[in-house]
This record gives sequence, structure tokens and C-alpha cells, in this order.
Amino acid sequence: MPRGRIGATALAGLLGQWHGDGPAYENLAERIQLLLIDGRLSADVRLPSERELSERLMLSRTTITAAYRRLRERGYALSVQGSGTTTKLPPTAPDSFTEGGEIDLVRATLPATRRLPEAAVEATKRLADHMTGPGYTLWGIEELRAEIAARYTVRGLPTDPDQIMVTTGGQSAIALLARTVISRGDRAYAESPSYPNAYDALSLAGARIITSPVTTDAGWDMPAMEAAIARTTPVMAYVMPDFHNPTSRSMSTEDRLRLLHAAAKVDTLVVVDDTTAELDIDRSHTFPPLAAMADQHQARVVHIGSASKMLWGGLRVGWIRADPVLLTQIASGRSATDLGTPIWEQLVTTILFQHLPEILEERAAQLAAGRAALYHAMREHLPDWELPPRIDGGLSAWVGLPAPVSSQLTLAARPHGLLVTAGPRFGVDGAYERHLRLAITPRPELVRRGVEILAEVWPRAASTPALALTTSEAVV
Repeated sequence: MPRGRIGATALAGLLGQWHGDGPAYENLAERIQLLLIDGRLSADVRLPSERELSERLMLSRTTITAAYRRLRERGYALSVQGSGTTTKLPPTAPDSFTEGGEIDLVRATLPATRRLPEAAVEATKRLADHMTGPGYTLWGIEELRAEIAARYTVRGLPTDPDQIMVTTGGQSAIALLARTVISRGDRAYAESPSYPNAYDALSLAGARIITSPVTTDAGWDMPAMEAAIARTTPVMAYVMPDFHNPTSRSMSTEDRLRLLHAAAKVDTLVVVDDTTAELDIDRSHTFPPLAAMADQHQARVVHIGSASKMLWGGLRVGWIRADPVLLTQIASGRSATDLGTPIWEQLVTTILFQHLPEILEERAAQLAAGRAALYHAMREHLPDWELPPRIDGGLSAWVGLPAPVSSQLTLAARPHGLLVTAGPRFGVDGAYERHLRLAITPRPELVRRGVEILAEVWPRAASTPALALTTSEAVV
């Protein structure tokens, strides 16, 4: 059953200038396929009827019929008599490099820490201690909240367990905050580019998103950020000051203070995503959590975090560090969507937090190997591409392309068993066709092979007419 429907006007906005060489139905099918591959169009969504889309795009119905047929032939759509055409995502061709037949440079996440198996065994033993209770923990178990609070304290932000709420992953933390703080029509600030699922959470809460740029060379455009916050007075600002996703940049101390000052002047709640904050490879300077600097500007700051990037993606454990009053407000509405985080996963995370310094050393070595493989392979095979000046932490590289064909490159790579994310997935307005995010988390040989595939398909992608995405609303 379809999970939703996209109208002809919305689809046309995503398609942008999709015309190119060759038959119109081929171009249209390819553009819809591109949108599906990099997540700008979801699977299991009902497409507009052939008549509706033909009228909106001013094409013959025969052209739309042929485009939908081509999508079905490629495995990107399913049509049922009387129910219309629904989007699908097919499996990719097998490849010898991964068990799933894919080289995945999309999911910027590391394999499980080597400490996980013993932690899982120990957590299973400890689970019996919790079986006399109801098993529902809106705030999280005391042991884990204490460990998270202690970690913030070690990093320079004194924290009590009652300032911590455990969530079902970092994404849940963002969504819970957004639903609590944002009313429909409110403005929310976010960096651009940024974590795309955060954009989605803000939009679902009813926010109108405003942005300012972050680049790999210059970092944050602070005058633009300050102007955007002062002019639009957002109720919430979502930021990643440490190893920003996708650029891997970190804010300077001066920029952090400027952000806090700008937010305090208009009473904007600053939400700091700490998901990658401790994934340091070899940064020359460490920073305390942003809330440790907040008092000098009377700024309101909330931190969110996740175990998935540090420990393992299969541990759906996140958290919010905030004033207990705000956490109580979040808890009062949380039961509408979930009743807490599974206790066994919380116990595993509790045990692993006790070994966190060792685990972070393990992660730094893995990320350094992935970084070295990426830089070496790109200098050998794609010397014209623009590498970040330096990646001293985080999970990915924000790579610049010589031509605005990121989406075409994503499409060209997939039949070769390589999954990459196009740049526009990290913006709100269809920008970043000259960028590609590449994860440095896979094994070095997979990173190298991924770059080799990109080099193989680059000539075809570079010669394809660019996909210019548009949006129906201006970004303030």
C-alpha cells in the first residue's frame, strides 16, 4: 500500500529542467529515477496520474505512459489497475566487494565497535534486574542517563542525570524537540548544506526553514548567519559545530560565541547536534560543548547525541541534554509516538560508554584509514575534483565536482554497484549539484574501489545535461 502521494505540481518542482538529448519519455523516466536514488523522492509513493502529469508538464499522455513504463521496466515503479503507479527501489547488481553486492558510500556509519559482543552478553545478564518493572522508560534508565551526564561533564559541561532524556536514536531526538518547540509557520534556522533528515524533521513539525552557507574552505558564513537569525527571529536553530555533516568542518571559538550572541538577542533556542562531535581523527584543538559557553551570552542551548555513529548503527539510542523543564514538556507529548527506548539497547550503550575513550581511539584509526584511502584514490583517479583542504574528524568528505552533474553521477554509478548521495540531498533548494558526499567509513579497499568506479562513470555523467532542481518557495 502506498505511504503517500505526490501531486503533479510538487513533482514538477523536483524535476526542474529535466529536458535533454534523446526522447522526452527517457529523460523524464531518468529524472524520476534520479530523485528516487538519492532520496528526494521516497519509495512507495503514488505518482500523479498520467493525465494530471501530462497537463502539468504540457506533454502528451503517450509520453507520460512511456515514461512510467520505462520506470516499471527498470524496477523503479509498480502499476496496479485502478490504483495508479507507485515508486519502488530495485536491488542493485551484485558485486564482489560487499556481502550485499554494493559498495555503499551513502551511509556514513562505522561497523560495530569490537567491544560490542561482550557488551551484548553482559547487557543480557543485567536485563533481569529490570524485569520486575514495567519496561517503559520515557526518560531512559538511570544507569545510562548517569553515563551520558558524566561524559558531558568530562568534556567540560557539568551535567546532572535529570538533564538527560534517552531517545530512540538521534533522529528521534531532533523530531521530539522540533514537535515540542515549533508551531506550524514558525521559522527554524539550519546550516546549508546539512543533515537532510534534520530538514525533514523541521519541515514535518511545520517550520519554514531559513539557511546560511557552510563551505569546506571558509567554514561558516557568520555575517550571513547573524543576519538570517536577526531578520527572521527563528524559534530554533539546528547546528553541527563539530565535524559538521557533510563538510566535516568545525566552528572556531569566535564563531561559536557569535552564534550564541546572535541567538540570545532574539531568544532563539540553539539545538546542537553532537552526533559526530567526538569522532576526532587528529584535530589540533578540542572544544567544550557549546552550552558550556552559553552563560556569558544568556543563550538557551540544547544538545542532542547518538550512540549510532560512535558505537554501532544498530543501537538505536540517542539523547537530549536540556533543562529539566523542557524535558518534561517533551515527555508529556512523547507517548503519542513512542513509549521509550528498548532497555536492552540502553544497557548495551551503558556498558560501552564505560569504555568510550578506548572506542574513540578505535574509531579514529578506522576513519584515518578511510580518509587516507579516499585522498590517495582521488588524487590518482580524479585529480580535477576538489577535495576538502582537511578532514580532521567526522565521517565523510564533501567533494567538489568540475560540473553540476552530481545527480547524474549518482545514477551512473548505481548499475556498477556503487551507492553515493548526490549533493542536492543536503540542501533545501536543489543546490549542490557540484558536490558529492562520500563516506570515509567503509574499509579502505572499498573506498578505493568506489573512487575507481566514479572515475569510470564520470565521462558519461559529465556529458549529460545537468539536472537543475527548483523549489516553489524562496529561502529567506
